[in-house]
Amino acid sequence: MDFILQGLTEAFRLLLAGDEETFSAVAATLKVSCLSMAASLALGLPLGFLLGYLRFPGRRKIRMVVDTLLSLPTVFIGLMVYAFVSSRGPLGEMNLLFTLPGIAIGQTILALPIVIALSATAVESLEAGLRTTLLSLGAGKYRLMTGIMWEARHAILAAALTAYGRVMTEVGISMMVGGNIKWHTRTITTAIALETAKGKFAMGIALGLVLLMIAFAVNAGVSFLRRK
Repeated sequence: MDFILQGLTEAFRLLLAGDEETFSAVAATLKVSCLSMAASLALGLPLGFLLGYLRFPGRRKIRMVVDTLLSLPTVFIGLMVYAFVSSRGPLGEMNLLFTLPGIAIGQTILALPIVIALSATAVESLEAGLRTTLLSLGAGKYRLMTGIMWEARHAILAAALTAYGRVMTEVGISMMVGGNIKWHTRTITTAIALETAKGKFAMGIALGLVLLMIAFAVNAGVSFLRRK
């Protein structure tokens, strides 16, 4: 029990002292998660709306594929992205391997099915008369989409929060595509795994506490938006 208390004490010391190695991992995590969430929301929300709103042949099969991708292993995504962005892959010339944008691509693939599936469910759960009401008010295609998405905003916020939680806590993609390079691509989760394995328990606790604080901040922000 003593080593846990000592680890907590040392963790707070590292955070209060502004340890550069600790906050380098925090900065990398925030940068890559923001990139991946921006891409997944920009792509996933319109696709989720179309999947939940339209009725077309093969829709159920597409929905089944999207739902299956919700449980896609992060190490498999990391392997596939690595294969594409490595020097022998089709995207090798873009020099994305062992970079934060490379990690963001993998995390976007991870978050995209979550955003699509949950936003589609949110659209499907709305009252059937909403579309008729919006059309009777003269809404065009764009206004129809934005109006429906606005009515489903709470569920969409929950979808974004779920996707963000998955992105923030993944290890496989960051380790395989990013390479866990110190001061460059080392994220909070990969740093926790590495430092704990090296016996640096305090560093692991410090980064874990930061991860918790980020999660609480995101949840507080979502709660504030819901009240507004």
